[in-house]
Parts: sequence; C-alpha cells; structure tokens
Amino acid sequence: MPGKSLIVEAGVAVRKAHADADGFVGGELRRREEREAELSAGLAPGATRPVGAGRRARAEEPDPYRLCFERDLDRVKHSRPWRRLAGKCQVFIAPEDDHLRTRLTHAVEVAQVATGIARAANLCVPLVEAIALAHDCGHGPAGHASEEAFSPYVPEATYDHAVYGADVTLARLNLCLETLDGVRNHSWRRPAPATPEGEVVAWADRIAYVCHDFEDAVRAGILTPHDLPPEVRDVVGSRGSEQIDTFLLAVLDAVRRTGHVGMTEPAASALAAFRAFNFDRIYLRPAARRQADRVIALLRGLVEHFADVPTRIPDLAGSGDAITPGSPDAAAAAVHYVSGMTDRYALGLGVELLGWQPENLPRGV
Repeated sequence: MPGKSLIVEAGVAVRKAHADADGFVGGELRRREEREAELSAGLAPGATRPVGAGRRARAEEPDPYRLCFERDLDRVKHSRPWRRLAGKCQVFIAPEDDHLRTRLTHAVEVAQVATGIARAANLCVPLVEAIALAHDCGHGPAGHASEEAFSPYVPEATYDHAVYGADVTLARLNLCLETLDGVRNHSWRRPAPATPEGEVVAWADRIAYVCHDFEDAVRAGILTPHDLPPEVRDVVGSRGSEQIDTFLLAVLDAVRRTGHVGMTEPAASALAAFRAFNFDRIYLRPAARRQADRVIALLRGLVEHFADVPTRIPDLAGSGDAITPGSPDAAAAAVHYVSGMTDRYALGLGVELLGWQPENLPRGV
C-alpha cells in the first residue's frame, strides 16, 4: 500500500520509494567546503582547484554541496544545446544507421577518454568532464561545413564552433570561466587552454574522433579495416579499443615522465598519421566535398531566409524586440537559430521554406 511507504522518524515524515526499503546510510552529509579541502589535498600541483561558486561572468552564491564545476556539469547535461547534439552528425549527415556517431555520442566518448586520463593524473575530474561534454555545443548541423556556411554572417567572417560555443551557445548557462576556456580552446588551431584539464580534453577529442571516425567509415562501407596504414596499425593496433587505450596510456606516460600534458612517441606520430589518413580518405574525399557544398548552400539559404524575416525566429517572435530585417543583428540572430538546428530539422526546412527537392539535399553516406 502507498501509505506504508510513509514513515515518521526523529519527528521527520519521509516517504520511501519502496515500502520494504532499508537503505539506511546515516545522517551525515559532506558539505562543499569539506569536499573542496579533500579534493585540493589530493590533486596534482598544477590541477585546477574548485573554490566556492567559481569564477563566473555573473556572480552566484555557492552551492551547499556541489563543487562549482559539478554545477557546470549539471547545467550542461540539462541544457538544450547539449541535448540537440543527439541530432547533429559527427561525420555522416542525418545517418540512417543508428550505430554511427552523433555529436552527442562523440562528446560522451571524449569525456570517457578525458576522465580516464584525469583520474590517473590527479586532475580535477568534474572540470574535465564539463569541458568534454560541452566542447562541441557550438557546432551547427551537418558537420564542419556549417562553419564555412556561417562565416560570412559573423564578426571577422570567421565562425569557429569552439569560440561560438563558449561565447554564444553556452552563454546563458553562466559557466565557470575555466570551463568556458576549455571549450573555447579545445581545438588545436586555437591558443592553448589555460588549465591542464582543458589540455587533456584537447587530446581526448583528437584521440576519440580519429579512432571512431575511422570505425564509422568502415561501418558505412567507405573503408575496410585493412585500409589503415601500417605506420598506424603497427603502433596502435587495428581495434578501436586497443587504439584508444594505446593513445591514452601514451598521454599518461608523458605526464608521468615530464609532468606535462602531451603524448609520447611513437604514439604521437601514429596519431598524426591516423588523422592525416582520415582527412584524405574520409573528410576530404570527393563525395564528402560535394555534400559539404550542398550543406553550405542549404545553411546559407536558411540564414538569409530568417535574417530577412527575423520575426520567424522563435525566440524573437512576439518578444517585442524590434530587429531590422537584413541587418547585422538579424543575421546574428539567424545564425544563432540555424546553428542550433539538428540535421533533420535543417534538411526539412530546406524543403519546406527554400523549395529544395529532397533528392538534392545533402546526404551522409
């Protein structure tokens, strides 16, 4: 009976999920300050220490129990930009095969690699995980071609998913500055992150995508396992789990031997060769380039459509905020809206609003 799950103990009424539950744990709770002190004592000398509410653009009161980076992690997981990564492709646009990676599963795999490194290196695991899960939130639909599509409409004509993710997409979450720095600078073409945790995510991102993009290309029939170059296979093996393990251990070897986040040889050269092979045979193959051209045309058409009629952007419709059609502000709002779309939603609007024929839409494989 539901009533039997309600107990009164020490003057407190408590309802249990199960009437016969006996999950007694005691009444002691660890406050945030205590956890901060314990964590600080055990972390590596250069690791990032969580303190109070953390350094944020908008000051907040500290949480009584959660570390500041744990709050960031919770906010990322509950956010719409992160959930929409489930509908954004990693390599293959709107894949029919549910086993091919999306941006969301990629982010989870990056977090797995990064936290594996961070635990062994005594770094701040909540910060690493928050950066890793959030690092691709600035990506638009249909892969990296979206960056080229959006660039004409943003300041300095350069849309960088890392920068846009930190400065625009995730701005409402008011994340700690260390978390945003790791997101902003996870790409190797950017300046180095300010924390060793951010540097770990940069390595984990490259390890994860190089290995799993090859695995997905094999599953999609574009490559075979035997296509992997000998200079890669002889060092890291041919199975994905073996490859990730080898690269991860090489990062930890660099930390152990030098104190710096990096990767020892010969794994580092194998990773570079693996990535170069992927670019040649997966990302820049002629079919992929043709699809990228279609992505750029589609997304630019959507941006221009919504920039010309900004009242059709849901966040602006009925808000009373007057934005001049065709203005830079309208273009910025349109980019924000279109960049958040999932692959399938953007493709659907291409047909509905722009008159694209379904057979002319970008295809993943």
